[in-house]
This record gives sequence, structure tokens and C-alpha cells, in this order.
Amino acid sequence: MTKIKINFLLLICSFVTIIFSDSISADDTALVHARKILQKAPIADGHNDLPWVIRESFNSNVEGYDISVRAQFDTDIPRLREGRVGTQFWSVYVPTTMSPLDAMRTQLEQIDIAKRMINLYPDDLAYATSTADIITATKDNRIASLLGIEGGHTIGNSLGVLRSYYNLGVRYMTLTHFHSNDWADSATDINRHDGITKFGEEVISEMNRLGMIVDLSHVSTSTMNDVLDVTKAPVMFSHSSARSLTNHSRNVPDKVLKRVTKNGGIVMVTFVPEYVNEKRRDWAVDLIPLTKDIETDAEWNAVYEVYKKKHGSPPLATLSDVADHIEHVAAVAGFDHVGIGGDYYGQEGEDLVTGLEDVAKYPILFAELIRRGWSDKNLAKLSSGNLLRVFSGVEKVSAKLKQTITPSIKKFMEAEK
Repeated sequence: MTKIKINFLLLICSFVTIIFSDSISADDTALVHARKILQKAPIADGHNDLPWVIRESFNSNVEGYDISVRAQFDTDIPRLREGRVGTQFWSVYVPTTMSPLDAMRTQLEQIDIAKRMINLYPDDLAYATSTADIITATKDNRIASLLGIEGGHTIGNSLGVLRSYYNLGVRYMTLTHFHSNDWADSATDINRHDGITKFGEEVISEMNRLGMIVDLSHVSTSTMNDVLDVTKAPVMFSHSSARSLTNHSRNVPDKVLKRVTKNGGIVMVTFVPEYVNEKRRDWAVDLIPLTKDIETDAEWNAVYEVYKKKHGSPPLATLSDVADHIEHVAAVAGFDHVGIGGDYYGQEGEDLVTGLEDVAKYPILFAELIRRGWSDKNLAKLSSGNLLRVFSGVEKVSAKLKQTITPSIKKFMEAEK
């Protein structure tokens, strides 16, 4: 080989190295920038199912499952710290297939698991029930930990039970889950009421009075619109994405996104593959009817493995898909009305979004948005500013309503007449 060829190849290699190095440098710069933003405005995540993971995988043994070190699955304190999480709503999920009595008992057990978990790590987790608690926890460098009910079936059609959950620290309630209940329709079940019933309106009114955030994830479009017609406080979607990008019934249509703007609420984009990638949604379209009546993770896993044998391995969702949904919500509803609701629930492998495999990965998502041109101001709104504004708005409405409205004593059958 001649010296000219050798020099030419060296020049090409140097050029490629420079280009590659610049790319890495640019990525590192975005990630460093993201971490700085999240240091000042830590993530407020709308939904994490760790209490259910502890129940199902560790027999409710909070003390026996150490999350102070890197643990199994997707969530533990070291990775929450690495992910710059400052506020976490812990879901106290209960399956909709249980009888009313079993559902209420299990709801209390789930609240117990979550509160025991929070209390076990006082140096890192701070039990919170208000925006003031969140602010104090952030100043103390602890992760503000709040509780959110996932499924209004657990109130057993009783406003007294709803108030009891509030007194136990619950600060949002998802009105439905996989099934419709006696007063509200689910996104993944038959349309029993064409939205919410009169008792459903009473539930919304009492939640407004209490200061409990109305969560519209999992509900039908008719339920979304009915609630937005009657609520006096801002609403949240604790873990939903944009239906225009992924046509899943669990996602939020553009017309509703625009109503969220007027309401002052927030849509917290989730990381579940079926909700952020259209090919994955299409692959899983027949899975919901097979799994929505299941009560345990073991049953779900068994059905899922049989489904994969028939349909093949699922398409993967990516961090870029999630960023697309965040950008769409921001474009339609506005930068003041978008947040993060990861919905980590102990999933593994192909059931995780590539690039967002655990709670440590939030800064990488924010680095992607920085590369897409997001301003520091809008990133701070996305991370936690919007959630704090919504929660504060709910508290203000509550304080005003409590001056003139007493607790409702309406019974389910009375309200429906």
C-alpha cells in the first residue's frame, strides 16, 4: 500500500472519529443538561405499581424486599435517585374482578403495603398528602410519596368509603380500570352508562370537595367528557398517551386534550409499549379480552406466553415513541398540560420500552427532548411544574367548596333515581 493511500485512510479514519466523537459529545451534553434541569425540578411521576409488585411477587413482605439497594424489576431507591425522581404517586391498584367486599379489603391492604414501604425508608421517602408536603420533601432531599387508587370499584358505591380512603392519605382516584363499574364506563369494557351516572356525578363532586384529584386514565371517552362537564377542579390522566399516535382506547383523543387545556388539567404520558407504539398496539389487540378478567400476575403471565406462541414476539416500543407522544400532547393541549406517568409495574424484557427500562432512565428521555429543541422552562413544567400546579388547583377548589358544602350523604340507589 502506498503512503498516499495510507495517509488517505488515516484521514478518513480521523474524520469518522471526529464525527463519532462529536455525536457522543452532543449526546453527553444533552444528558448533562437534562440532569441539571431535573436537579432543580425533579420528576413528579403520576403512576408506579411497586406496591402491587410487592404484593404479588413478594407476598406483601415489604420488609423482606429491600429497595434501598438495586433490586429486582424496575424500581428501587438508588435508581429513583439516579432518575432524579422527586415526587412519586404510588398506585394502590386492586383488580376489578373482585367482589365489592374483597375489593375494599384488598384496597386497605394495598394502602397498608404502600405506607409501610414509605415508612421503612425515612431517609429517602417522605409520606405526602399535599403540595406543601411535596415542597418540604424536595427541600429535605427526600422523594415525596403519595397514594393513588386505581379503580373506583373499590369504594363499593359508598361516598363514606371514598372519604375514608382520603383520610388514609389517598390523593387521586382513577375512576375505572379494565371494567366499567356501577357509575362510570371503562375504556376497555362495554359502554354501560354512556359515560357517568348521577351517582358518578356525586362522586366527582365529593372528590372536588375533598381535594382528591380525579384521574381519567382507563375511562371511556364518554366518561372523560362527562367528567369534564361537571368537575370544578382540574383533572389528571395519571398514565395515558395520545390516541392520534397510538389508537388505543386507553389513550386520550385530541378533542379531549383540548378540553384538558380549558379545564387546567394534565395528561401524564405513560411508557407502556401498547400505548405508545401503533404496531405493538395492533399486535396486542386481542390480548385485552383474554386478560382483563385476571386477578394475579401469574395468571396474566401464563395467558401472555400462550398468546405469544400464537402471535409471535411483539414489536418493541422505543424511547423515541414516548417522546413523540409527549410532543403531541404538548402541541395539542399545551406545554402547561403535559407530564410523566411511567406506569412501571415490574415488567421485564420486551414489555419495557427500549431506552426506558427502569426509573433511572428519565434523564435520557429529557435529553432526547432537549435534542428536539425543548426549552428549560417547558422541561421544568413537564418534569413537575404542571403536576404541582394541578394539585394546587385541586386544593384551592377544595378549600373553597368546604366553606359552603358539607359531605354528601347520598346513597347509590337514591342518587340514581
